[in-house]
Amino acid sequence: MKITDVKTTLLTGPCTGDPYILSARKLRSAALIEIHTDGPHTGIGECYIGYFCPELVATAVEYFKPILLGVDIMEVGIHTLWQRMYFCENFWCRIGFGASVLSGIEAALWDLKGKILGLPVYELLGGRRHDRLLAYATGGPSNYPEDHLKGKIEFYLGLGFRAFKVGAGYWDDDRGAPVEAPTRSATVDMEAGKATLMRKHVGPEIAILMDGHMGNPQSATWDLETAKAVLKALEPFDLFLFEEPLPYTNPWGYAELVRATTVPVAGGECLTTLNEFRQFADLGALKVAQLDAAFMGGMEEFMRVARMFDARRVKIATHSWGAGVAQMQNLHAAFASPNTVILEIPPAAGPLHTELWGDSFVMKDGYVLPPTAPGLGVRLTDEIKAKFPFVPGSGEFNSVPGKILTD
Repeated sequence: MKITDVKTTLLTGPCTGDPYILSARKLRSAALIEIHTDGPHTGIGECYIGYFCPELVATAVEYFKPILLGVDIMEVGIHTLWQRMYFCENFWCRIGFGASVLSGIEAALWDLKGKILGLPVYELLGGRRHDRLLAYATGGPSNYPEDHLKGKIEFYLGLGFRAFKVGAGYWDDDRGAPVEAPTRSATVDMEAGKATLMRKHVGPEIAILMDGHMGNPQSATWDLETAKAVLKALEPFDLFLFEEPLPYTNPWGYAELVRATTVPVAGGECLTTLNEFRQFADLGALKVAQLDAAFMGGMEEFMRVARMFDARRVKIATHSWGAGVAQMQNLHAAFASPNTVILEIPPAAGPLHTELWGDSFVMKDGYVLPPTAPGLGVRLTDEIKAKFPFVPGSGEFNSVPGKILTD
């Protein structure tokens, strides 16, 4: 069964059905990669970089297409094809954009192979290691006033989640603007007050996660001393993890922070390939590593990084804010990794999730169950393509002078 074509499909649709996160974004785009064969099966994958700069993905996929055309993946292994693409342009595939594009191509190859063999992809990655995995609702900004934050939490619990994550700071729903903390002590008081409210509201049985978003700063970035002070104040509240308390350009600060607090320090969503993650692992800079199979270089790269952290007794969690195919890539890799402890799930998922994963995504009592369909268990029909036509310029970025995100 030989590869006859490799195509990129760009889609745009509503960002999410979560009414408490609409202050952040209205639209989202997705870059999906289709691998066609001379047989009955087509492989489908997604690269998360398509959420940010979808227009660039198709050009990169076309660049790699000649490496794949005419290949029978039952004769030439997926790892071999990944290596050929990686080393063809290792100046821009070692990390970042190129690695993320390879994530989508590689996922489509795994999906294709799973369909050919009639097996879920996690079986091809070494076999299922969990019967179920805890899911958390990824909640974006912390809503303000406080009754709005309580409403957000109740919304997530009402969807069946037993864990949720909210961001540092506050987004004032009434004013449509952030609530600023002007000093370090005010920042500490804000976050400790929020944690007090949340823990009192949900009790001890619900897992609370928080996110500093310091890997993707949209306001003042914390320095190490601020991060230390905040996490120290949060220690009494039994947080499951605190994500991105510092920028990723400071792995040494992460390592110092890990030693300074009992709050599990997490991060990794902006990192790609084993090469970037290794520095954090060697420094002991994370208590929970957050891996994204649709961004970091692929599902096999996810497994390599997971094994590296497992050898250091570090747990992993998925980062997954891509569309439905990216979500399933992360689920399969997570179920194949023994040290996975929790999954990031978009609550009230929008149609670019539900239409693509169909009935393959199943959550029961706050836990995600392993997919059972061959391949990734995703679909991409002509009807879906027609329903969500791509809107140029719909990628997400941080606004700077001269380039302002208006959505």
